[in-house]
Amino acid sequence: MRGMSRASLAEVEERFNAVAGSASLGTLSDDLFAVADLLDREHGLRRALSDPARSAEQKAQVARSLLQGKVVDAALATSEAAVSARWSRAGDLADVLERLGVVAAAAEAESHSRLDEVEDELFRFGRIVAANPELRRALADAGAPEEGKRELLRDLLDGKVAPTSLRLITQLVVHPRGRSLEVGLEEISQLVAQQRQRLVAVVRSAVELTGAQRDRLAAWLRTSFGRDVHLNVEVDKRVLGGFSVRIGDEIIDTTIVGRIEEVRRRLAG
Repeated sequence: MRGMSRASLAEVEERFNAVAGSASLGTLSDDLFAVADLLDREHGLRRALSDPARSAEQKAQVARSLLQGKVVDAALATSEAAVSARWSRAGDLADVLERLGVVAAAAEAESHSRLDEVEDELFRFGRIVAANPELRRALADAGAPEEGKRELLRDLLDGKVAPTSLRLITQLVVHPRGRSLEVGLEEISQLVAQQRQRLVAVVRSAVELTGAQRDRLAAWLRTSFGRDVHLNVEVDKRVLGGFSVRIGDEIIDTTIVGRIEEVRRRLAG
């Protein structure tokens, strides 16, 4: 988000933090997702509630009339704060509500000491989808009914992953909001990691890292970047030796393949 929307996001987050403790975090997450989905479906409503020409109180009153009694009080208060704020573009209004829905879900996982588990499961689900084109097509099919996608995800994941993981994956698959599965999973993973102000590193290695190797790598990255780092390790036989680490746009490549490519680039230059 830029400019005015970034300042408004901080204001809405402050209100969210003030009221979130009064609600079941899982229910709060579901309700915020539902409001964001409503705004995505009802374009006229979204434009009206993000219209800078309307007063904040007028927009908050519209939100109250629509949502009171249908969502928990914390979701209502957060939604009122969101519609009362000013946004650079109308779509930012739904974006911030979905974002806070993810934060609420992550906070619930953290309260049950399952945040690491959720981060790992989001990463593994992404790898499963990438390796199964038929599954990816079924989940990304814009013409497929929502309930069919929900049922497919329940069959695949219910009882096998944390409830928070199923909640977040279902939101992304059923309401992709213009994102690919890969992009959406990365966005959600970053928000989940921010619950503990951590970076997410995707590590590619020819072999599975031992616990001691993971600890040493995490400690080195923490020293290098000044923040805790969650490791998502992907075993890739093409690596041959060494490993590569991607954190955001930064890549640290110690693989044999990477060194060969570097030599090729230098020779070509």
